[in-house]
Amino acid sequence: MNPKIKKILPELRENVLLKDYTTFKIGGPAKYFFVAREKDDLIRAIETAKKFKLPVFILGGGSNLLISDKGFKGLVIKLQVTGCNTQGDKIFVFAGMSLTGLADFAAQNGFKGFEWSAGIPGTVGGAIFGNAQAFGDKISDLVESVEVLDTKTLKIKKLSKKQCRFSLKNSVFKKNKNLVIISIVFYTQKDDKEKIKEKTKELLNYRKSHHPISFPSAGSTFVNPEVKIKNKKLLEKFPELIEANKIGVIRSGYLIEKVGLKGKKIGGAQISEQHANFIINLGNAKAKDVTALIGLAQKKVKEVFGVSLEEEVQFVGFKN
Repeated sequence: MNPKIKKILPELRENVLLKDYTTFKIGGPAKYFFVAREKDDLIRAIETAKKFKLPVFILGGGSNLLISDKGFKGLVIKLQVTGCNTQGDKIFVFAGMSLTGLADFAAQNGFKGFEWSAGIPGTVGGAIFGNAQAFGDKISDLVESVEVLDTKTLKIKKLSKKQCRFSLKNSVFKKNKNLVIISIVFYTQKDDKEKIKEKTKELLNYRKSHHPISFPSAGSTFVNPEVKIKNKKLLEKFPELIEANKIGVIRSGYLIEKVGLKGKKIGGAQISEQHANFIINLGNAKAKDVTALIGLAQKKVKEVFGVSLEEEVQFVGFKN
């Protein structure tokens, strides 16, 4: 290790296997690995990477993520800046806080709107990055502002909800990777605590019965496409698409299932038999197995339905 880097970041580790830090349990080593437990740690690590011209990846809860079998040839910063507090009708949350932790905190304080996030194995920062959503609710619905560190200027600034440019499973942060999310301010509304807890329990039970939580995965593989099928033959063969057309969104899992790929295996990876928009790790899956299944699903769905599936999963280390 470069002694100059070690002097600035004495907690820095080398060749840390990233599969141990992702929900997929897939991924090679990070050349350098650093845990940021305070905001100052994050800034110090970014400054160091900039000084030594190291590529940087900010790692949250490790969900919605596929890391290359070769790993990441740069500095991975594991963001563990956590905690939250309330002030009036607002919740201030650090990006490293888990979504489940936020849901619990909100419920305990009688704030509704976060029930959908319970049980999601990711961080609040990651949810903001990908505008996470479930059961008809989106995290962007509750956002007032986001505090970020601009890695180009090393300055901290606050973005309004409008400046975050949220859209379907997307945000300004996906397009401008130089913006690192530090903390978030949420609007809230009060409700009965027992009512909130009951709704949370109901949604958690749905996840347990409908999602393949017994196996490692990255969560949903593809974004549900906002398209309408106009081909009459397809509408006759797949009448469920008529209802989907009314809504304007088709479930990716439905499309993958209907092209016959539910349960399809490549290597140690499988398109889940329980929910076709999940690719699961059967125990020894490699990143190449997952990317092969992703490519196959995209190819088949395009051939049959003429629909292009967009990956929700973020890819890391495939070009470095």
